[in-house]
Amino acid sequence: MSESIETHSVAAEIAPPKHFAKPTPRQWLVHIAFFVATAFTTTVCGIMMAGPELGSIGPPPGMRSLGGSVLMIPWYYVATVFEIVRYAIAHPQYLGQGLKFSGSLLAILTAHESGHYLFCRYYGVDATLPFFIPQPPLLIPGTFGAFIRMKSVVPSRRALFDIGLAGPLAGFIVLIPIAFVGVLTVQHVPLIAGEATSSVGGIYFNDPLLFRFIARLFKIDLENSVANSFYFAAWVGALVTSLNLMPVGPLEGGHGTLSVFGKSWHQWIGVVAFVTMALMSVLGWFWHGSPSGFVYVVLLAVMLRVRHPEPEQMEPLGLARIIVGVITLIVFVLCFLPFPITIS
Repeated sequence: MSESIETHSVAAEIAPPKHFAKPTPRQWLVHIAFFVATAFTTTVCGIMMAGPELGSIGPPPGMRSLGGSVLMIPWYYVATVFEIVRYAIAHPQYLGQGLKFSGSLLAILTAHESGHYLFCRYYGVDATLPFFIPQPPLLIPGTFGAFIRMKSVVPSRRALFDIGLAGPLAGFIVLIPIAFVGVLTVQHVPLIAGEATSSVGGIYFNDPLLFRFIARLFKIDLENSVANSFYFAAWVGALVTSLNLMPVGPLEGGHGTLSVFGKSWHQWIGVVAFVTMALMSVLGWFWHGSPSGFVYVVLLAVMLRVRHPEPEQMEPLGLARIIVGVITLIVFVLCFLPFPITIS
């Protein structure tokens, strides 16, 4: 019995089963539509962060009455979006900033999800094409991220490890040059002591360790610099990477933790990570005036309750994958921000 299992494990490693369902034309259209919608919302976000000087938007005829006032909020919302687009078309430099942000961020997300998808195909795990999730326009960063959904059982421990960590590592590879460009092209400005400029509307973006290393390497003062579209795209990409690498539930970090340590340790490590983030969210509220940490706590609480898919076999990972696991931990440290934003 043990011999047949070992033989199957080796066979799965060399020639994985190929039962991957080919996406239909209709599925392609749905996924492309979501991608295009996300490209639009992230572009609008990039334009908005560039700080266009919009004209005043008055109420339309017929909405000045009490009954019409109920429709004023959605009307102003849609009118503001149209005004941003109109302004960007009339001032191409702002449209360029929006496209730089959108293109850079979508490149990171696409690489991330492609890493998962390609390894699913390699191991014969049936999975959807990447779903890109647009946010309503005017929200930062313009997208709720992207995901793929595995629809069949993961055949082995190594497959779970590879599928789980391929995404953040692929996204990080694309993120690195964008982060370099973003940090190297920040605009230095003289500031009042204690003031920060990596901000949008009183929201200050704190720098992850990767950005600080790049700035130190090239002797750039991030504290007295104005961020740009590449910086913001890389910042969001780093935040998404670190969040997905949290060792909780079915997050990608959870896949890696289960693969390396097994089911029991995976559960306990997830609980410790959740409690740690809960404490940090309270500190973030008092120190930085930011409620963002509580959003993460809610997300992690949900992930703790989601059943993690277990591989059919738990064969040894091998030294090469342990090294990849250490590299992934370093990536997490470089991207992780205990307090992502400060609100003043």
